[in-house]
Amino acid sequence: MSMTGFASHERNTDNGVIQVELRSVNQRYLELHFKLADAFRTQESQAREMLKAKLGRGKVECRINLAKATAEEGLELNHSVLQHIAASVKTASEYFPETQAVNMLDVIQMPRVVTAQVLDADVLAQDFVGVLEVAIEALIEARAREGEKLSAMILERLTEVEALVLTVKPMLPNMAKAYQEKLLAKLEEVKLSNDQERLHQEMVLYAQRVDVDEELSRLESHVHEVKRILAAGGMVGKKLDFLMQEMNREANTLGSKSVAIETTQIAMQLKVLIEQMREQIQNIA
Repeated sequence: MSMTGFASHERNTDNGVIQVELRSVNQRYLELHFKLADAFRTQESQAREMLKAKLGRGKVECRINLAKATAEEGLELNHSVLQHIAASVKTASEYFPETQAVNMLDVIQMPRVVTAQVLDADVLAQDFVGVLEVAIEALIEARAREGEKLSAMILERLTEVEALVLTVKPMLPNMAKAYQEKLLAKLEEVKLSNDQERLHQEMVLYAQRVDVDEELSRLESHVHEVKRILAAGGMVGKKLDFLMQEMNREANTLGSKSVAIETTQIAMQLKVLIEQMREQIQNIA
């Protein structure tokens, strides 16, 4: 599951059009930011709980707006006030029969003749939850699609890592033999100089450098574990990040123990692949 994603949803309700936008990027923890219309200020805590229940990690920006109905749809005539005005006009006309007819625009502009529709808070809250739920699911789907791409990229790099390990293994006996011949030549020099301490140091160095089987085995083990975690799915970002650190450690050791340019180059290629995976894993929840 990637931490990167975008989703939007809107719904036309009796109280207006509710518009939701969710944007998510990578973050070590879950960090929520809200930009809500005034009508939804009281629902912020509920929105926070809904997002926390569904999203593991990521920096999420939640925008929720209420586009109210048009002026014509949002206004209503107050019939009781109009009836009172009409009755008053009729009565007044009996006293002033020569007065000109009433101007309807003037009547409409009178206080309380035209009233705005009052929002139904309970219905609005229910609509808010419904629209946000749909948007959250859409965001999860978007993050899942991005996660599939990240998983495919990581699997490709893992295949390359396995190929490099298989390449270096058959090379080790010949490399060890060549290094041993160089060491024997040095030992002959040490014998001539009768430097026992240097002789001991060269033997220890040889023992350390020729044995990289353990590092290669651990690399293979880490590769299999990464594949297993990816297949299992879920919130796996932190586990994968830890495994990348371990794989990088083995690649570093392989490079430090290198006795030939070939293994040095392979160690460098391994580090590049591991770093590429690590960068992408930063986006995984």
